Amino acid sequence: MPVHESQVDAVSRVYAQSLFELAETQGGQATIEEIADELETIVELARSDKAFGEFLSSRILAVEARRESLNKIFSGRVSPLTFNFLLVLNEKDRLSRIADIVAGYDLLLQEKFGRVEVDVYTAAPIDRAQLDSIKNRLQASLGKEPVLHAYTDAAMLGGLKLQVGDQLIDASVSTRLRRMKDKLATEGAAKIRGASERFLSE
Repeated sequence: MPVHESQVDAVSRVYAQSLFELAETQGGQATIEEIADELETIVELARSDKAFGEFLSSRILAVEARRESLNKIFSGRVSPLTFNFLLVLNEKDRLSRIADIVAGYDLLLQEKFGRVEVDVYTAAPIDRAQLDSIKNRLQASLGKEPVLHAYTDAAMLGGLKLQVGDQLIDASVSTRLRRMKDKLATEGAAKIRGASERFLSE
């Protein structure tokens, strides 16, 4: 079973809160953000690399064997706090929930420092100036510092889509065209009905 999409439930929040408090105690904001970056990298790797994702979530692999592999993969490559947290998740058979826990940790980070994660989808890569412009407009609108993650979506014709938490702001060309088509179809049908009624009443 692969590492699944993030759903921050009560268990995930408990683990995220514990890690967040440890990071804050050990180094404050710098350590909190370092842990966030490391964990997000691990989650992205688990999602993009099927074998690694299955390694983390396998119910067949023994705890001891996975601990040895975790040591070989991560020891000296991530901070001690991140490494020890991975070992705890392994011992508690919670590594398959790492995406949920990291999502919970990220929510705590956003609340603590007044930030909001925003996924930006465009048909083609956009440059730093365009991202900065989007960031400035979002900050003025949301009253929080947006942390942008840019993605390309080949299915889009143009425009952009913004995912802010569970809210999708769709300003893509394809959506605009669909809305225009629906509007024309609705208004056109209304005009035809109106003309027919006038003709019949004369």
